Amino acid sequence: MDFNVKKLASDAGVFFSRAMQFTEEKLGQAEKTELDAHFENLLARADFTKNWTEKILRQTEVLLQPNPSARVEEFLYEKLDRKVPSRVTNGELLAQYMTEAANDFGPGTPYGKTLIKVGETQRRLGAAERDFIHSASINFLTPLRNFLEGDWRTISKERRILQNRRLDLDACKARLKKAKAAEAKAAAVPDFQETRPRNYVLSASASALWSDEVEKAEHELRLTQTEFDRQAEVTRLLLEGISSTHVNHLRCLHEFVESQTNYYAQCYQYMLDLQKQLGSSKGEIFSGTFVGNAESTSPPPAATSLPAVTAATLPAVPTIPVVPTIVGVPNTVAESVLNPNEVKPPASGTRKARVLYDYEAADSTELALLADEMITVYSLPGMDPDWLIGERGNQKGKVPVTYLELLS
Repeated sequence: MDFNVKKLASDAGVFFSRAMQFTEEKLGQAEKTELDAHFENLLARADFTKNWTEKILRQTEVLLQPNPSARVEEFLYEKLDRKVPSRVTNGELLAQYMTEAANDFGPGTPYGKTLIKVGETQRRLGAAERDFIHSASINFLTPLRNFLEGDWRTISKERRILQNRRLDLDACKARLKKAKAAEAKAAAVPDFQETRPRNYVLSASASALWSDEVEKAEHELRLTQTEFDRQAEVTRLLLEGISSTHVNHLRCLHEFVESQTNYYAQCYQYMLDLQKQLGSSKGEIFSGTFVGNAESTSPPPAATSLPAVTAATLPAVPTIPVVPTIVGVPNTVAESVLNPNEVKPPASGTRKARVLYDYEAADSTELALLADEMITVYSLPGMDPDWLIGERGNQKGKVPVTYLELLS
């Protein structure tokens, strides 16, 4: 093994000298070169940036992957520079179980059909989650991780070098101060009555030696001051670059929010579609349930004399009372020419409903809804089973069934 013993001894001496200087500063027994206020603010901002970036990174990883074992596995693959294997999301796994259960129960049964519909929606939700995790990892987590593993390590390295330069500078200042004090003491005029002539020669020689020591200490101080100033400027430039880091992280944060917004919008749309599918098939699956008035579920006897449509051919609406048929007008035409403001509610059998979500009316025939309000609803012959007539005070219009909770 080839190494330089003198260099090793010199480095060890410098290390112990700096350690002694640092300890004396902490104990208040040595002077410390203070940095300017602007530099201290840059250091504090850099520390804040590093600490909060670490916390945000770790918590975002927890948000995207709640399973700690999976996070450890991904960390190991990343450190080994290997591709992380594809992992099935919880939604996709649930979709698989629902599909297998539907096949066992019978895909033609009401329960099996519903399992297939819900399972398909869960699969779409799982795929959307996978896309969101991938996008957030690339656009948000990777830049934060690159800052901590790249820029921050460089800043930390230069800060340690600056700290060593400062300790060396303070040590040189202390040596110069001691040398000047010794030179002044050696140059002091001795007492002729108490000092023998031989000591005059020794005093003059000591004064010359201390003068040389002072010159040497001043030279070392100038060199050390130059190195300290140069390192301080390098460190200052790196710390000022934190502003650019904030701008970059701000852009990444906007991309993260956009990805999250798209993800939740997709999930919301998928669930609305599923709710409409389940709502349209509710009457078929739960036939006879939610019947409000047995007498109002079929048209009056006068309706049997219609020339075009008989009562037997009218569509059944088991969940809502039906308004009597307009004499002489086919049901299909009644729906196409429907003007909610001209429709009169049935004399009996109307129901109350609570609005589940806000709804914006698409045209003048629809009624705008506000979540949690109560309205009166009923159906008309030939209407789409997904729609009802809703009344609120003097206002009247069509409303979607999926936005309502029918009350008994």
